[in-house]
Parts: sequence; C-alpha cells; structure tokens
Amino acid sequence: MPPVTDPSLLSPLGKPTEYRATYAPDLLYPIPRQLKRDELGLTGTALPFVGEDLWNAYELSWLNPKGKPVVAVGTLRVPADSPNLIESKSLKLYFNSLNQTAFANTDAVVAALGADLSAAAGAPVIVELQSLGCRPAAQIGYPEGVLLDDLDIACDAYQPAPQLLATLDGPVVEETLYSHLLKSNCLVTGQPDWAMVVIRYRGRPLDRAGLLRYIVSFREHNEFHEQCVERIFCDISRHCRPEALAVHARYTRRGGLDINPFRSSGDFAALGNAREIRQ
Repeated sequence: MPPVTDPSLLSPLGKPTEYRATYAPDLLYPIPRQLKRDELGLTGTALPFVGEDLWNAYELSWLNPKGKPVVAVGTLRVPADSPNLIESKSLKLYFNSLNQTAFANTDAVVAALGADLSAAAGAPVIVELQSLGCRPAAQIGYPEGVLLDDLDIACDAYQPAPQLLATLDGPVVEETLYSHLLKSNCLVTGQPDWAMVVIRYRGRPLDRAGLLRYIVSFREHNEFHEQCVERIFCDISRHCRPEALAVHARYTRRGGLDINPFRSSGDFAALGNAREIRQ
C-alpha cells in the first residue's frame, strides 16, 4: 500500500462515485509524476527518456446545439515530461460529464478537452476526435519482432526483480522483443492491469529468458501503467546499458479507456496506434 502522503489515495479510484452528466472539468484528478520518479532516482529536469502516454477513449458523447447526441472515439497524447499524469477514473468521470452538455461542433469539444486536459497535466495535451459517422477504422497489429512468451522458463519472482536482467557476450544487435505476459495491479485498488510490452534496443544482446522472467516479476506489483513502463525502462537501462532503448506497453481497456505509455532514449519512434488483440 502506498504511503498516506501519496495523492493517488485521494483520487476517485475505489470509491463510490456520483456520476455528473453536465460539463465538469473539476473532476479531473492530476497526480504528480515526480513522487514515483523519486523512487527511480529521476529528476524532472534530467529525464533519461522522452515519450508520451497515448490514451484511446471509446465512450465519448455530447449533445449538438439541437440536443441530439453525438458519439465519437478519441485519442489523447500526454507528454512524458508533463509534471502530472491524469488518474484514469477521474478522466472517465470527466468524459461522462459531457453527456448532457451541448457543444457547437466537434471542434468546440476538442478545444475544451485540450484546454482542460492540458491544465490537469501541466503541459499541452493533443486531442483528436472521430465521429462514428465517419466510420473510423480500428487496426489490430503485432510488433515486427520476437515474441518471448514461448520460452520454457521457470518463474518464482512476482515483484520487480531487475537482478534478472543481463546481457550476453556478442556483437551489438538491434532488435525488438515483446511479450503479452506483463501484468501489474492498480496502485490504489489492486485490480489487475494486463498489457503487451514491447522492448526495442540497440546494444549487447539481452538475455531473453532473464528478460521474460523480469517481465513476469511485475505480476503482483502495484503501480500505475505509466510508472511501470518508466520502471522497466530504467531497470533495463541500468542493468543492461543499451546504446538505445524504447519501452512501449499497451494496456487493456478499462472504463472505456486504454492507456499506452511509450518511453524512448530518443533513438526509436513510437509504434503507432495499432491495438493489441485484448484491447
């Protein structure tokens, strides 16, 4: 259980909630990233990574000027160097507050969301909405890389165990490794969070068995999605010292939202927004 000074304990997570159906930006609950970054020895002025948290929102609706509902899907891009992450249940509640609110058009909704989310994150958040009437297409994809999950390994660590990470002797390689076995738990409620994690790097070959055991070791760990990805990035950086590294996780949907944090040394771009099959 996190300390009582952790502001996440005061969030709407795990608490009975009254849903509000009219526009209420005050519902958004920001959580400072630095609290967990302190555990990793990171300072906001010298982060070892760049990146973003890509959110997909599937339950968006508002009223047009005649009171007729509009439904849409959306993407949000929150920069990794923003001082705050936005707690997911508060975002769901905020989106629900649009349901009985009239907007002139979709551009007005985008403007409102962009302003409110940027204020909560403390940095510009990019918002894109697509009306379902425009027939937006969903794409399910798999990384162009090596799936680790068929490795025949024994697992006995279920809290993060960076000591399992190692490199092998050999020339520098550049490769993409991925696994569907990442599971962590919500920092506040303990509910399970499931994800595919993708690791792209350049450096001495990673010990794949050790890497998979390390991924599995998050299985009973309580931390938000964004924090898990930053922990994985830092652990691989410190124990394996790759020349370049990117970590990308795609978490399964909850409450009409999925969260997909991406952290990179700057050498690799994000993979795009193809869904993991469980999303």
